[in-house]
This record gives sequence, C-alpha cells and structure tokens, in this order.
Amino acid sequence: MSLAVGKGPFGPKRGGDFNFDPKALKPHTLYFEESPKRVRAYFGGEVVADSRQTKLLHETAIMPVYYFPEKDVRLDLAEPSDHTTYCPFKGDAVYYTFPGEGGENILWTYPNPGPDAVYLEGYYAFYFGRMERWMEEEEEILGHPRDPYHRMDVLKGSSSVEVRVGGEVVAKSRNPTVLFETGFPARYYIPRSDVDRDALSATETRTVCPYKGVASYYTVKAGGVVVRDAAWSYPDPFSEAARVEDHLCFNDGAEGVEVAVGG
Repeated sequence: MSLAVGKGPFGPKRGGDFNFDPKALKPHTLYFEESPKRVRAYFGGEVVADSRQTKLLHETAIMPVYYFPEKDVRLDLAEPSDHTTYCPFKGDAVYYTFPGEGGENILWTYPNPGPDAVYLEGYYAFYFGRMERWMEEEEEILGHPRDPYHRMDVLKGSSSVEVRVGGEVVAKSRNPTVLFETGFPARYYIPRSDVDRDALSATETRTVCPYKGVASYYTVKAGGVVVRDAAWSYPDPFSEAARVEDHLCFNDGAEGVEVAVGG
C-alpha cells in the first residue's frame, strides 16, 4: 500500500481522520520524495539505470514509481519514440525504446511537466513489470517499489480459527499466525498440520509481493464445492514474513469459503 493508495492518508478510501477539512486536499495527490537507497534497473542484460539519487512518486490510486535523474539513465542505449501520453496532473510524457523484446516505449519523462508537477523535469521512469530485474542496494525487489510507509507485523495469534468450504471444516487451529499489513485486513495463517491436506490441490497461480515474496496457490475441494486458488502460502518468504513459512491462508472473500475467528 501507499500514502496515496487505498486506505492511505491521501488515498481514495482513507481510513482515518484529519484535523482539517479534507476537502482542502486536491482530489488527485502527487508526492515526490527522495529515496535513500541505491536503485538499479536491468534490461537486455544491461544496467540501464543506476542511482543513489532516485526519487519516489506517490500518486492517488497508483503504487509508488521510481524516477531517476537523467544523468543516471543509459539514454545512449535508447531511441526516442514517437509515442506520447497526456496526464491531466503531470502533463505530456515522451517515451524511449530500448532494443530487445519488450523494450518498446519502456521509459518515459515529462520534459515540460504541468504546474503541479514541475519537480518531475529531468527525471525518467520505467515500467516496473517490463524490466528484467530491479535491485535496491544488493537485494532484488519484486512486484513494485517498496513503499517506505508500508508496515507489516507478523504475530502469534491468540484466537481460534476455523475454515469451512462447502460447509465442511478444512482447517482448524488454535495456533494461528496473524499478519497485519498496511491497508489490508488481518490475515490468519494456519499451520499445515492443522489443515486437511486432502482437500488441497496445488495450482500454477503465483503472485508477487515485494514485502512477503512469491505466493503459491491451492484449489480447495470440500462439501461438493470446488474453489480455485482459495488458499495460498509463501514457501520461501522474505525475512520480514519468515514466520508464515509452512502456513496457509484462506481467502474468506471467495464464494464458498468461510473463515471464522473465535475469541
């Protein structure tokens, strides 16, 4: 999550209250700040950006985006493109293409940004998901840039948890691990020993979280009901989420899945 995403203080669904009239805020928020990390972007086997002066742009309903100063981008490897886009909050963007598959219009800049985004002049950004690799310092990052305002606490739970699918109990535990994460509801991770493994079958679905790692998913079949990708786990979680290793979490928002948390 982010300052400007979801329930963040400047997000469209902010969950808190200000000590002033929030109508004084612009309906679309931009916040541009320095990042203390060295950030590198790779494409076509090359480091195409490497900077210790990277900036993060926070923008309403959009995950943070890295912006690099021009001197730290390998523009010598790129070709200007005829492609342009217009943003009513930032202005007209021009694009650059890098040689290789997926490199078309992968980099953009705002040469003459609008009056509310003048600080973007001289900075360049890449489409995160189209790059080969991203590094913060000497650690690879996945999914999207890590938000400095995002927090995650993984705690031993004190509640009992029961999961039913199709009315049948597929998991029951008095020893859950609870993951509290900015902008998300509490997630209850159940030890595998407390899950009916016969009800699970692995799928090929994978999702990436820059804070937890790569999640693997399971279809759950019980009570005559089959719910695809109803449960997930992190087989090799990042250090921040190490305590959920060998645990499963069930999607209580999926039709046919009920997660009951007791006292």
